[in-house]
Amino acid sequence: MNSKSFTVIAAIVLAVVAIYLGAEAKPLSRSIADVVGFRWKHTELVLHIVALICLVMTIHVIELRWPKVIANFEEITLAVVLAAMTLVSFTQVVARYGFNTGWGGALEFTRLLFAWMILFGMNYGVKVGSHLGVDAGIRLFPPKIFKGLAVFGALCGVAYACILISSDWLQIFGINTRGGAIAYWSLNFRTGIGLDDLRYPELIQEMFGTKERVQRWIVYLVLPTGLAFFAFRCLQAAIAIMKGEREMMIAAHEAEDLVAENKDVLKD
Repeated sequence: MNSKSFTVIAAIVLAVVAIYLGAEAKPLSRSIADVVGFRWKHTELVLHIVALICLVMTIHVIELRWPKVIANFEEITLAVVLAAMTLVSFTQVVARYGFNTGWGGALEFTRLLFAWMILFGMNYGVKVGSHLGVDAGIRLFPPKIFKGLAVFGALCGVAYACILISSDWLQIFGINTRGGAIAYWSLNFRTGIGLDDLRYPELIQEMFGTKERVQRWIVYLVLPTGLAFFAFRCLQAAIAIMKGEREMMIAAHEAEDLVAENKDVLKD
């Protein structure tokens, strides 16, 4: 078996495991409780976290083998989402003020696309180092301390994402909190609640027998997955900084770089 075939098989296996654990976490947690003889209240949460890890590793395995595929996918996704938001908003304005009509789900659709763009964009921003930041203070320290602070900043991004994914683990430190993206998505998945205005076309409803309104869990899946990828990108950045492959997670000297690149143009 060559490396290409192994990569494809590994990605498929990880993806299948991620989908299975994400969809069947609750009944699977019950089965585990029956086998071991006691029920742990965090079993379902752990299964969801494992599902997210498998999903992230699926993309990572593909990225290691075909880095341009993932890079192009991220860029195309962001471009398509932004174009769709612009197109829907433009046509909605024309329809409303030009023909006194419009699409009732346009506002909710653009709002959801904006959320997807943010969650995709922040991951891509960490990957390419385009997030802006201020480093004037930490650059006053010696190189080793500066490097340590840069790693600490990247790890803070990991902690931030983990808290938003699920804050239950903070109870270890005596902080009385619970919930997060996984809990919110799981609730919508179990209840099957639909969105307020976004509805399936009648053709889709007739062909597949779906409900009238689009289920919330479908569009909110980007919450846990997007945050999981953000944690992974921040962890990648921290490792790259420790190895010396990257200076910081942010792009703090963008203006200086632009001036240096165009110094001859400024002279002219």
